[in-house]
Amino acid sequence: MKIGYARVSSTCQNEAAQADLLINNGVEELFIDKASGTSREGRPKLEEAIRYARSGDVLLVTRLDRLARSVVDLHSISKELEAKGVDLIVTEQSIDTTTPTGRLMFNMLAAIAEFETDLRKERQLEGIAKAKQEGRYKGRPVTVDAEAIRSALAAGETPTAVAKRLNVARSTVYRLATSTATTKT
Repeated sequence: MKIGYARVSSTCQNEAAQADLLINNGVEELFIDKASGTSREGRPKLEEAIRYARSGDVLLVTRLDRLARSVVDLHSISKELEAKGVDLIVTEQSIDTTTPTGRLMFNMLAAIAEFETDLRKERQLEGIAKAKQEGRYKGRPVTVDAEAIRSALAAGETPTAVAKRLNVARSTVYRLATSTATTKT
């Protein structure tokens, strides 16, 4: 049986192109995740596809980076499939892990996928550093009115009541109360 796995990184991306390619390649069962490929965490459909696969089945993906972006994760998935007797085929990159050439391509493209992810992270951090230097990056906007919390606590309002009224977690109220107490001493 041919089992397909597709992944897009976010909910605003469309998996239809991947699904069409997989179905055109004879996939009978299709599993789709909308999550980052940098980790196996948070990808329930990938885990379901692997559990679903039986000896003699084939797992198809359109591109290797749709399966994972980490060499470690790709090898882990590959070994897990191999242990179950499931073949892996990457349709758009002509990778078939049942052949020596396919395994070579798998390893080379796995390294490239991880390298691309590392470069993207590096560029993002450089962009943030430059924006901070130019005063354009302020970080996450403050959503808690610390002074309102302090005033309410000073007036005798309970932390639970303050949290409900200002729509914040009680832990936030306690954290601000503690930081206020330590800065006053």
